[in-house]
Formats: sequence, structure tokens, C-alpha cells
Amino acid sequence: MAAKIHTTAIVDAGAEIGDGTAIWHWVHVCGTARIGERCSLGQNVYVGNDVTIGNNVRIQNGVSVYDAVTLEDDVFCGPAMVFTNVYNPRSAVPRKDEYRETIVRKGATLGANCTIVCGVTIGAYGFVGAGSVINRDVKPYALMVGVPARQIGWMCECGVRLEGAGAVTCTACSTEYQITDEECSPR
Repeated sequence: MAAKIHTTAIVDAGAEIGDGTAIWHWVHVCGTARIGERCSLGQNVYVGNDVTIGNNVRIQNGVSVYDAVTLEDDVFCGPAMVFTNVYNPRSAVPRKDEYRETIVRKGATLGANCTIVCGVTIGAYGFVGAGSVINRDVKPYALMVGVPARQIGWMCECGVRLEGAGAVTCTACSTEYQITDEECSPR
């Protein structure tokens, strides 16, 4: 199944777009971007040149995915969330050679209006609450909220908050986890 590209979208020559991907109104995808299969890019999304997007990624309206960002499979980017790629930008000081790589691992959720400061890794199935600011790495399965964000718990792969410590079972999908103060992992 071929990609579906809206007539108002601009997809520069050379961009790789996977089968079944939908690119909606007023999107711009730069020429060396790589986008996987079955993705959805909402209205007014921008995808830079040095960007890799995995399969089944959902990018909601008004998100700019700048150079040096990698989104692995099954990532969700909420409406108007923000990526950066320069840590200390100045208009009069060119810093394109100082881009810091940002990696969002498989299954992570980035809530509406959150900001991801460049140079961090969001662990697999990490969950960033709406409006939060991430300025350091996020552990796999961690639930992060606030400005700056702090960890307040753990999340199941299905998106439900996990309660307790030790052997924990998700109340929604029955997946079992082992939880300590430092990590959460499926059993």
C-alpha cells in the first residue's frame, strides 16, 4: 500500500516514505528524511533532513522534528510538542555543527506541548506528561511530569500507570512487571 500524501504537503525529492504512511495538510518532509511504514504525520508537521522515523509512529499537529532526532517504532508525539537540536542557541552564532542527538525509543509517548531538550534519550515505553520539560535521559517505562520533569512512577506498555513495587501486574492488560526504585521491566 503506497503512502498517502495530501496535495498541500511538500515532500522533497529523495525523502524515503514507507508504505501505508499518511502525510496530511501542510506537512514538509525534507529530502534525506527517512519515515517508516504505517506512520501518520498530522497537519503542519515539519521533518528535517537528518531525521529517522520508525514504523507506526504518530506525530500529531504542529510538531517539528528537527535534524538529529530519531523516533523508533510505535512512538507517539502529542500535539504541539517540541524538539530542540541546539542546547544554547543564539541567532548571531551559527551552531549547526553542534546539534545534539535525541533518541526516542520504541513505544514512548510524548504528551501534548511537552518540550524535549536536545541530547537526551527517552527510554522504551517512557511516558512524558503534557507540558513537561525533559532535560535529561528518561528511563524505560518511566512516567515523567513537570518543569523540569521528574519521575513520579512507571507505565505499562499499554499506557496505564503501574502501581506498587516488586512483582506488579497491569490492571488493564495483565502484563507482569518487576519494579524496583531504579527500574521497571517486563517479567
